[in-house]
Amino acid sequence: MMPAPVDHYWCQYAVIDGAVDHGVRLGVSAGRFVSIDVNTDPEPGAARLAGLTIAGMANAHSHAFQRALRSRTQADRGSFWTWRDLMYRAADRLDPDRYLRLARATFAEMALAGITCVGEFHYVHHQVGGTPYDDPNEMGSALVAAAHDAGIRLTLLDTLYLHGGLTASGYAPPSSAQSRFSDSSADQWAERVSAFCAPSPVAASQHRVGAAIHSVRAVDPTAMRALVEWADEHHAPMHAHVSEQPAENQACVDHFGATPMELLASVGALTPRFTAVHATHLSTTDIDLLAGVASTVAMCPTTERDLGDGIGPTGEFAARQVPMALGSDSHALIDLLEEARAVELNERLRSTRRGVHSAADLLTMATTNGHRCLGWDDAGTIAIGQRADLVTISLDTVRTAGTSPHRAVEAAVFAASAADITNVVVDGRAVVTDGQHVSIDVAGELASSIHELMDS
Repeated sequence: MMPAPVDHYWCQYAVIDGAVDHGVRLGVSAGRFVSIDVNTDPEPGAARLAGLTIAGMANAHSHAFQRALRSRTQADRGSFWTWRDLMYRAADRLDPDRYLRLARATFAEMALAGITCVGEFHYVHHQVGGTPYDDPNEMGSALVAAAHDAGIRLTLLDTLYLHGGLTASGYAPPSSAQSRFSDSSADQWAERVSAFCAPSPVAASQHRVGAAIHSVRAVDPTAMRALVEWADEHHAPMHAHVSEQPAENQACVDHFGATPMELLASVGALTPRFTAVHATHLSTTDIDLLAGVASTVAMCPTTERDLGDGIGPTGEFAARQVPMALGSDSHALIDLLEEARAVELNERLRSTRRGVHSAADLLTMATTNGHRCLGWDDAGTIAIGQRADLVTISLDTVRTAGTSPHRAVEAAVFAASAADITNVVVDGRAVVTDGQHVSIDVAGELASSIHELMDS
């Protein structure tokens, strides 16, 4: 068998082993890095990447359909709960074709922002009214197709959602708006998802299926245990919304006598494969539970501030060595550089201290940690054997001009934006070149899919 051909990239600057090196030549074969040389000169035939090149970034928490809500939820006062009513209206209008078009455009926007892998927290499973489609995984299949078309990898976090809410007296049934989210039981959820997990070469290389507990509001402890058993059997990543709102914490304490994190721990959910999304309102005990098992926290600062959720205790997470990843969640903005700096800037407001999270640490959240919590241990760093994902950030825009090479990471994290990303490579394939997606008119497809969903 002939060896696979080797392509070469020459990076003006690149982050290798946590340091910025100059003149980095990367050899790529079969979608993997096979050679790394530093302090080299540009060579003929190598694709030249001017600026700072980092590993691909991973969006650890996404609800693709909520991209349609951008700007539409900003006109009035309200809270998370009033925003949720608007979200339900958008979800109610989805069908597989509309979902495919909107998700394809949203994932392509992520590609433009340097995101090479996304964790889609997927709970819009069924038809309006709750009747399954003929193919019970048709909506999930639409998301897989959308990510493939956009050129990024996907971890589909198929979400268990059974109840309409939690009060001191117990669980309420799903509302009409929530009925299409529910599989009726954990067993039915597991049967549906297991059918979607049949191994295939495409699945192994481009998408994977994980599990998600929507929240303690929507999943009871018995059902949580069943999902944990499924995730353990399939060695799958497992995510959950946790303590996003004080009202959620209070209802859980009133009914169970435990915080949401304590309840999740009691059913065995907290493992190194578990990610707590938001984790905004935690007790010291909650943080101890996360730290004790090396679970990850997915911070989503642009959504958390957009919804008025509060500022999470990221300083305590760092002190206890709780890994953090980043997500754009509702897509109020799709820019993981903004999510990264917001973690530090929010902590400065909360603690009145600067430099709790270094630029290098924030970049690790956006790259290595994000991929790992989505089940892609072979991505998120530029190293031999790793997936050949590259993101190049220009250092000569109005935001980054004047950057010293030894401060390029600080410039990228604290000054650059998604608009400064010029090139993106996923598994050795160019997806974004000179700031443009190679196959999708992203702005045009966003506009048409959103207008079709929201205005037709």
